[in-house]
Amino acid sequence: MNYLKFGTGDKTLVMLPGLSVKSVLLMGDAVKNAFRAYDKDYTIYLIDRREDVPPVYTVADMARDTAEKMKELGLEDVCLFGASQGGMMAMLIAAWYPELVHKLVLGSTAAKISDMGNSVIGGWVSLAEKRDGAALYLDFLKKVYPAYLFDQFKDVFIATGKSVTDEEFARFIVIAKGAVDFDATSELDKIKCPVLVVGSEDDAVLGSAASYDIARCLGCQIHMYKDYGHDCYDTAPDFRDRMFKFFNG
Repeated sequence: MNYLKFGTGDKTLVMLPGLSVKSVLLMGDAVKNAFRAYDKDYTIYLIDRREDVPPVYTVADMARDTAEKMKELGLEDVCLFGASQGGMMAMLIAAWYPELVHKLVLGSTAAKISDMGNSVIGGWVSLAEKRDGAALYLDFLKKVYPAYLFDQFKDVFIATGKSVTDEEFARFIVIAKGAVDFDATSELDKIKCPVLVVGSEDDAVLGSAASYDIARCLGCQIHMYKDYGHDCYDTAPDFRDRMFKFFNG
């Protein structure tokens, strides 16, 4: 499992990204820049999914592999942030490996995938199986990001989609299918650390109800954005400050 490490602080932040066609580690410089305010307080690990995914690879499998990677790196009692599918993994890690997690932030995720979520993910899998990278990336842009960014990034997404390799398509299909019918509701009562849920009222991937459901089950803090889309953890200008205050509170 590849990872990116940066920052020099005494505290540890582990970030688990959402579903992506290409590895998020390719955007390492952008991630470092986005979290530069954390550098002095935190040593940050951005952990990707494993490279050699088996034919069937569930979110539960991803969570176990990530927990083992954290142990291998000597990480425990960390601040953990999981986005979208990464949030599904983060919930299970917090539930099954409580010694690893000090505080947890969940961004635009779900404890149980709805019919809406299954449909969106299924559509992405279908496009990937057809090897239609441009259409896949455009649908990502429409579903994940707020509408005002569509025209701004349309050409970039089309170009990136055309560069997807057969190996990247195959890996994406397996990882995406791993989230279909995900249901961790029976595990939520095992989470004992403080939790902040962050979601969006206009989440076109998992729906806003998913965030409310997690917060209700855990009795934890929640903040809901509007007009920032599923990817509010990237697009909302105050998200990183909000998370920083929660982790340091």
